[in-house]
Amino acid sequence: MSTDPHNDPPASSRNAEGIYEPFDTAVVPFDGFAKGERFEMRWQHLSTYGGGTQTGVVLETLPPGKQTNQAHYHMLEEEHVYILEGELTVRLGQRHYVMKPGHYVCFPAGQKAEHTLINHSDAPCRYLLVGATHPHDVAFYPDTGRVGVRLAGQSFRTAATMDYWDEVVTDRRPEIPTPDA
Repeated sequence: MSTDPHNDPPASSRNAEGIYEPFDTAVVPFDGFAKGERFEMRWQHLSTYGGGTQTGVVLETLPPGKQTNQAHYHMLEEEHVYILEGELTVRLGQRHYVMKPGHYVCFPAGQKAEHTLINHSDAPCRYLLVGATHPHDVAFYPDTGRVGVRLAGQSFRTAATMDYWDEVVTDRRPEIPTPDA
């Protein structure tokens, strides 16, 4: 990797006139993460590089024997996965499906069946992930009881749920405040 900023690829496909031009995906920087022995993936955020703000298009690579993330489902975001190379297993609820090049799956917003991708093979799997990031999304993680609230930037446990009227005094009239003078 070059340490000379003049040799690094540009942060987008935007030209000097401000127009986003077509590009070779090989110039898009990689990002990624690894967490323990279980989770790891790398990706190139094609839509951001190309100027997109409404729809996310990400080229992801899942290494052999790794899982993308915690099994989850979204209330407001929809995700689409199209397999390009290699194969993986998609967990959808309590069922598992092998996906190979040319296979596609959609995880509609609000579908209460958690999903995650697991590379069961001995070769990397490359796929296209398409979706829209929603700033108010809520994601549920049934395996751990976690709820992620994007707008709040926090996660909570579903064990802390309560009914709308729990702990609310309902058996007396409201207190009428005295107006300030």
